[in-house]
Amino acid sequence: MYRDVLIIYTTLDSRMQKYAEEALTEHLKYELQDDFNVEQENNPNAPYYEELSEAELKDIIDLAIRRTERYRKLRRIGAESDSIRAIFNTPVNMTVFSWKGEIDTTMTPLDSLIYYKNFLRAGFISLDPHNGYVKAYVGGPNFRHFKYDYVTQGKRQVGSTIKPFLYTLAMQEGYSPCHEVPNVPSTFILNDTTWTPKNSGPSSKDGQMVTLKWGLAHSVNYISAWLIKQFNPRSVIDIMKKMGVQSKIAAVPSIFLGTSDIKLSEMTSAYSTFSNKGVHAEPLFVTRIEDKNGNILASFTSEKNEAISEQTAYLMTSLLQNVVKEGSGGRIRWRYEMYNEIGGKTGTTQNQSDGWFMGVTPNLVSGVWVGGEDRSIHFKGLGRGSGTNMALPIFALYMKKVYNDSTLNFSNEAKFEKPLNFDIDTDCDKHSEEQTEKDNFGDEFF
Repeated sequence: MYRDVLIIYTTLDSRMQKYAEEALTEHLKYELQDDFNVEQENNPNAPYYEELSEAELKDIIDLAIRRTERYRKLRRIGAESDSIRAIFNTPVNMTVFSWKGEIDTTMTPLDSLIYYKNFLRAGFISLDPHNGYVKAYVGGPNFRHFKYDYVTQGKRQVGSTIKPFLYTLAMQEGYSPCHEVPNVPSTFILNDTTWTPKNSGPSSKDGQMVTLKWGLAHSVNYISAWLIKQFNPRSVIDIMKKMGVQSKIAAVPSIFLGTSDIKLSEMTSAYSTFSNKGVHAEPLFVTRIEDKNGNILASFTSEKNEAISEQTAYLMTSLLQNVVKEGSGGRIRWRYEMYNEIGGKTGTTQNQSDGWFMGVTPNLVSGVWVGGEDRSIHFKGLGRGSGTNMALPIFALYMKKVYNDSTLNFSNEAKFEKPLNFDIDTDCDKHSEEQTEKDNFGDEFF
């Protein structure tokens, strides 16, 4: 590339890339990492989960050692286990990362390994849903010290960010956002056992009839369990594949809990289908390559396919906007004061090991993942460890910077375009009020 002077044209926008890096740094450096450090002060296993046994902790650290490049190099030259352990416990001079700047210090390789485990990691990607152009891409908090890419390399459990795909299937099959279902537990028979999924906590409408719109906004597992019983796991997987998810997903009823490991790039690509009227555009990083004389050696365009109907896509943008208006994504409004047409979905996995936020606007779709390098590194509770707290702020900070840059063609006045002849009522509050009046006065008045 350097010898022949190749010119590579990327889809990345340097301004948006800068805003993405700033947003990720601002949230981790000035808020989240400090909160995590405070929580770990009295943890004897820090940064790992304090209830791990001594044997479990030893196994995790031994595995971390074996994954290092230092260990692999020593094994390649035939070093014995005792020699390797001695080397990992011998102090050496090194420069380590900190959010206040690099630090020149002396520590053992083992101590440095555990030191780096204390830092929360994050990935961010933002793309134009209409052509698949990737506009910003941040694989981790600092490339020099954290080279693992959490956008296209890493896979993590996606939590409730998988639920919109189940709702997409429901919309595609004729359900409406205002369709009411019972907010009660559902039991699944699995061979000779039964399984009854639970909610993360009590809701204000337990035991009542609720709309699908309300169910997604509050990420209620009871509603997702009811939906998966109306269809089947394989149908959800099929629609996810059409929308751009390529990772292997087990066809089991618990699919709606988001236990599958999926790349952030795949999830963001799939969500972009909602903003592109049901058409999925494969993410694109490079548009063309030229030689030093300007001759085009290769050009690239995004592969597109019609994944879902335009009506289904519009219904889903309505549902995702409601997540921000009255559900788990409400922080975008009450804290970051963005009231434009913006939708999203939070995701939190077991023990708060992964925090997700997928943000959807008419012309820009972004995905965020935040967590520890190992799944046993996490916050103690949902207050700090939810996707709402861990991931959503990065998206919000980024979008505010994008909207405030008048040189960018992304306006907060943009609207999701309604399909022609669209006649489905998505105002469920109005529908509920009319039904109440009918119940009170009789149908002859309506």
